[in-house]
Amino acid sequence: MTLHFDTISYRYRPWSTDVLDGFNYILPGGLTILLGPNGAGKSTLLRLGASVTNPKRGRVTVDSISSKTRDFRRHVSWMPQNVTAMTGLTAREQVSYTGWLKGMSRSEAWAASMEALATVNLAEQADKKAKALSGGQLRRLGVASATIHRSKVLLLDEPTAGMDPTQRRSFRDILTRIADRGVNVLMSTHDVADLAEDATHVTVMSQGHVRYDGPTHEYLRNAPVGTPANRLAEAAYTALTLG
Repeated sequence: MTLHFDTISYRYRPWSTDVLDGFNYILPGGLTILLGPNGAGKSTLLRLGASVTNPKRGRVTVDSISSKTRDFRRHVSWMPQNVTAMTGLTAREQVSYTGWLKGMSRSEAWAASMEALATVNLAEQADKKAKALSGGQLRRLGVASATIHRSKVLLLDEPTAGMDPTQRRSFRDILTRIADRGVNVLMSTHDVADLAEDATHVTVMSQGHVRYDGPTHEYLRNAPVGTPANRLAEAAYTALTLG
C-alpha cells in the first residue's frame, strides 16, 4: 500500500512557523531509513503519517484512503519513541490488548499475539510481565503491538536509540523480515549505521524539506570522492545536510 503526503503544511501553534510547508512525499516499498538532524521534521512527518495529528493543509492518504478515517488506521501502524509497559500485564496480554484496541475481537487478538511476539523474537517472554522486560525487549514489544493487526505500513520513530550494537543488529533483522512480508517500513534514526546493508531506500530531511530520496546505493554516491568505504554513509549524510 502507498502512503502519500500530498502538499502538506503543518505548524505546532497558530503563531509559529510551518514545520512542513507544501511537503510532498511517497513512501516506497521495503525498508526505508529516514535521516535528518533534530528539528528536520522527521517526528512530525511520522505523526502525520500515523494520523496522530492532522495537517493544516494538504492530505495524507494510503491508497487514496484519507488519514481522517478509521479505515486508514487499519492499514498504518506507528511506534513512538517511548514504548510504555502496561502495569500488571504480561507481554502477550499487552500485545493482545493493543490488537483489541485496533478493532480485533478478543479471541482474534489473543491468537494473533503469539505470532506477533514470535516475529520479534519474544515468544519465550510471552508470559513475562511487560514491566520486567529490558529496554531492547520493550522496543520489540512495541513493534509486535504495532503489527498485530497486520498493517501494511509501519512507521517507527527512533526505535534503536539507546540500543547496543548487538541489539541494533537484531532489531534491523526483525524489520527486514517484516519488510520482506510486504510491509512498507519507514524508520527514523540519527545513526547512519542503521543503514547497514538492509535498507532498500533512504530519505534525508533537513529544515522541513527532502534533501535526498532514493535507493541506498545511490545515497552512498553522495559521499565525496576518496571517502573510506566504512565512512560512506556518514559522509553522504554530511554532504546532503550541510552541503
